[in-house]
Amino acid sequence: MLDAAQKGGYAYPAINVTSLPTINGALRAFAEAKSDGIIQVSTGGGQFASGTCVADAAFGAIVLAEATHRLAEKYDILVALHTDHCHPEKVDSFLKPLLEASRQRVAEGKGPLFQSHMFDGSVVPLEENLKISKELLKECAELDIILEVEAGCVGGEEDGHDTSGLPIDKLYTTPGDMVDVYEALNPIGRFLFAATFGNVHGAYKPGSVKLKPTILRDGQKAVTDKYGAEAEMDLVFHGGSGSDLADIRETLDYGVVKMNIDTDTQYAFTRPIVTHICENIESVLKIDGEVGNKKHYDPRSYLKKAEISLANRLKEAADDLRSTGNTIFGKV
Repeated sequence: MLDAAQKGGYAYPAINVTSLPTINGALRAFAEAKSDGIIQVSTGGGQFASGTCVADAAFGAIVLAEATHRLAEKYDILVALHTDHCHPEKVDSFLKPLLEASRQRVAEGKGPLFQSHMFDGSVVPLEENLKISKELLKECAELDIILEVEAGCVGGEEDGHDTSGLPIDKLYTTPGDMVDVYEALNPIGRFLFAATFGNVHGAYKPGSVKLKPTILRDGQKAVTDKYGAEAEMDLVFHGGSGSDLADIRETLDYGVVKMNIDTDTQYAFTRPIVTHICENIESVLKIDGEVGNKKHYDPRSYLKKAEISLANRLKEAADDLRSTGNTIFGKV
């Protein structure tokens, strides 16, 4: 998938899922767009999926991944499974159990449970970040798993991790950082790199987010000038929700093969639920001794609408990233 995206000049939408309806919405979108895609699970998403009594992020991520493996069998597109932002303090409780689950599957003659994982070491100095990343990439490479790393911080707040107070210079990866990442990780195995160029998590009014895609261009040039054109890295665009189309398309020219879109798809999922409740308020509540209308308060009545709305927003992302119509299903 990554090779096809680099060759074809497009990128994959990567959506965080938390439930069967969000998985099904993502699969519907990719199938209708004839686009391959990435379905990912965050630590918070895994914890939610495990249930409020269990609250085990790794266990919930395994449940969502296994469900996606089964559901994806019904679709003629390829889907890669990925985990999002795992910070150093959660490696042992989140990433390690997931790697062990993949290790067990590989021993049984199956593929790994997840095709890629993200280690977010941007909260520690780059030297420490790369030291941990190297060890994790060794484990991943043994299992044919790709590791995503980050240098520089994505601003805003996601899953309880808030970087909104960071100095502005922390939001931009330098060309030197990109060379350091390449030199540390390339000898070990394939990796994805989330270089930061002013991108942020969350929802913002148009014009509030000041992206500098040329940072990706300059960083790639620093690497390829030193190591040749074949050293161009597979880059990730975090915080894609609400970004201008011109900025999105420009990043594709600089090696972006994956864009995370979470905030916009969350809103797309929730909006029709709100409309359904507001339009049927007397039916979904048992007011003044009445019994309501079961057809309206049955969760399936509004979750179907949410699934379709999420799918429609994700199809827009596929169009923006030029992945629409580019599935390689059946070609590999």
